[in-house]
Amino acid sequence: MKEQDLRVYLVTDRLAAKGRDAKSVIAVALKGGVTMIQVREKEASARDFIAFAKAVKELAVPYGVPVVINDRVDVAVAAGADGVHLGQSDIPCEVARTMLGRESIIGLSVENLSQIPTANSLDVDYIGVSPVFATPTKRDTAEPFGLDGLSRAVRISEHPVVAIGGVNIETSPGILACGVDGLAVVSAIMGADDPRRATSELRQLWVNSNL
Repeated sequence: MKEQDLRVYLVTDRLAAKGRDAKSVIAVALKGGVTMIQVREKEASARDFIAFAKAVKELAVPYGVPVVINDRVDVAVAAGADGVHLGQSDIPCEVARTMLGRESIIGLSVENLSQIPTANSLDVDYIGVSPVFATPTKRDTAEPFGLDGLSRAVRISEHPVVAIGGVNIETSPGILACGVDGLAVVSAIMGADDPRRATSELRQLWVNSNL
């Protein structure tokens, strides 16, 4: 994984797609410049999760965009994904690394600053700081970091940092100023009227920031 892969990091949410076929939204977002995709399915059966993940992987391959799976190492293996993104209560990172191998991508969510020193000692490729701001797409989250907390997280972390939670075109300039390596976006792309344009605008923020 290259750190540039984290820049416009799409987290899928079929409900956020406003009744549209999620695969179609993802296909358009890839044309707009998504750099990484996390497939997140909280309600689907394992069989449906795997099928959807395989479809997303097939869409992403021509663009060279990595695809990781939220929470489920078994789904990542079955779908031929590039890795997994884990939460604090999921399978331990060291176990996931053993199962997936050295070349796979492993991301880890951190919910507060006290979890970052522990994350620094783990064999992960990046951390997801969540949530930066309150967001309706994830209701079971901890107190938001805010920009001050995010800045501190970036200073403390020895891994690349991806911001998630309330990330959109309006909030992203302030988030980028904190020194993050990636913007994880859900509704701002999945629910956008024009997902390709929304993605392209987020990519342009990186260009404008000279990062």
